Amino acid sequence: MVDVPLPHLDRPFDYSVPETLSAAAQPGVRVRVRFAGQDVGGWLIERAASSDHPGRLAPLRRVVSPEPVLTGEVLRLARAVADRYAGTLGDVLRLAVPPRHARAETGPAVLADPVPGGASGPGPWADYLAGPAFVARLERGEGPRAVWTALSGPTWATAIGRAVAATAASGRGAVVVVPDRRDVDRLEPVLAGAVGAGGVVRLEADLGPEARYRAFLRLLRGQASVAIGTRAAAFAPVARLGLVVVWDDGDSQHAEQRSPYPHTREVLALRAEQTGAAALVGGWSRSVEAAALVERGWAREIVADRATQRARWPRVACAADGRPDDDPAARVARMPPAAWRAVRDGLARGPVLVQVARSGYLPGLSCQTCRNPARCPHCRGPVTIASGASGASGASGSPGAPGPDGARSPECGWCGRGLPAWTCPECQGRRLRARTVGVDRTAEELGRAFPGARVLVSRADRVLPSVPPGRTLVLATAGIEPPAADPGYAAAVLLDGNVLLERPDLRAGEEALRRWRAAAALVRPATEGGLVVVSADSAAPAVQALVRYDPPGFAARELAERAELGLPPAAAVAAVTGGPDAVRALLDLARLPAGAVVLGPVPVEAPARPSAEPVEEQVRAVVRAPFALGAELARALRDAAAVRSARRDPGAARIQLDPRDLG
Repeated sequence: MVDVPLPHLDRPFDYSVPETLSAAAQPGVRVRVRFAGQDVGGWLIERAASSDHPGRLAPLRRVVSPEPVLTGEVLRLARAVADRYAGTLGDVLRLAVPPRHARAETGPAVLADPVPGGASGPGPWADYLAGPAFVARLERGEGPRAVWTALSGPTWATAIGRAVAATAASGRGAVVVVPDRRDVDRLEPVLAGAVGAGGVVRLEADLGPEARYRAFLRLLRGQASVAIGTRAAAFAPVARLGLVVVWDDGDSQHAEQRSPYPHTREVLALRAEQTGAAALVGGWSRSVEAAALVERGWAREIVADRATQRARWPRVACAADGRPDDDPAARVARMPPAAWRAVRDGLARGPVLVQVARSGYLPGLSCQTCRNPARCPHCRGPVTIASGASGASGASGSPGAPGPDGARSPECGWCGRGLPAWTCPECQGRRLRARTVGVDRTAEELGRAFPGARVLVSRADRVLPSVPPGRTLVLATAGIEPPAADPGYAAAVLLDGNVLLERPDLRAGEEALRRWRAAAALVRPATEGGLVVVSADSAAPAVQALVRYDPPGFAARELAERAELGLPPAAAVAAVTGGPDAVRALLDLARLPAGAVVLGPVPVEAPARPSAEPVEEQVRAVVRAPFALGAELARALRDAAAVRSARRDPGAARIQLDPRDLG
């Protein structure tokens, strides 16, 4: 396989092997070959005695390394992923195999520690209806597939560790993929305790080239049997694979941002099918795609009974309900009375978490007079008041100019220009009001309201590792909430719920419920007084699912609605994005399956960029087909892209199967 990005060259090519390279030129090694007048890289995938090519074969130029880093199993998986997402094998292999680091190949071998014995029984899985049976089947060397809705608290890591230990007891390995590095840090010591420290390696980009390649080689050489990491770890070359695990599959970080844009859950599902390994798709909530796996019979669900859920999760209340004596006007405020009481009473018992929808200080401003969004006159970027501002007025005040209390003037969020004399181009007004309030401004307001509490803010660039016990108020945006010391937060307030629910996104409700459940999982159980207050429309299905501890029911209803509307995952959907001529040409060439419907193309909003440079017009067409025809749809679009590539047609058209950002 020659490493070239052109779709029409996505096939094997025959080369002759010189006698001097014969010993090193084994399947799976990296090679250099002459192709189209240039020296390019490639993968040797098979040796044969003869070739079907009638002419003279060009010879291999050299073997880059005698290390066979591409196993047959990973090659088959990469080919299946490329076909599933209408991509090329070369693109997938760049995701699957890290770049070579010569010094790592010559380093000393690190042998795995002996697997600790004595682990028996279901462990944390005893709290789930089908949990003990799942662990027992893993110990017997079988391949069960499950969609798991976890209980609140830190036992999720212990449960994964017990499943991996049961798999190791049957002489097999495991691959565990989590969304980010913080999850890797929490889970790695648990897995090390389950199978021995030397038997676990972590695979993530933050390791650096040498450390990542060395970890990859340890798995390849059989020196470790368990891989844990972020999305690239889904391709880890684990020998005798027995279990694949993806935690929090609804997190957007599981979706690859490079072509062909595969999703971790789908990669691991393909791998489980090819190898016969067990599969575990887990999380605090349940994605609609996971619900589809259960609906189609591909997996069975693992959940706790209702009594256990009510005891283990904190009690959930809607801020809008409140008490009968609450002021009706205050119930619709950003911080309703019920939320204030939750913070006040919770601080008397321990730390309290406040989840805020937006980062920054005042991330969105508008004209006080006409209410149009405020834009920079130089680059049309959004006008904001940056993080770290202090003394600015409230949500309906006038933060337009710095005052004696130290308030900062507004500035452009793109080009960074200060705009102390901003003027509205529509009505010539000069007063600004806040459209949205960020986590820093919220921390400032709550710090004044609860002067005796210590206020901490967890930011994307400075995530708090943990929170000590005591009277501490922690504010964070979704996904970066730090855990509190045992037994967890006394209470949590989920602010700006309607901001999440009203996003123009197919996944708005699903994503809001996932974020809320992740925050609620950090709070003490209801039996210990844990309380979560959500500030959102109490009639919204996602809010009702949160209150009733019913993510499976919510996901099932979402799936049924999408099936009625012909939306993924109930249908196969592809988005084709690019210039108008390129998109139209690709769709004209594609031999779409019967029943496929083309929607659009429609203009796509240009990506935000801090400059006034003109951006080429982009359009997007959505192709929808019945779910059973998903493979045909991908093949038709891939073949059309190959034809355009061979003809060297101008313009680029990007193909994405089942895109996450479908509005």
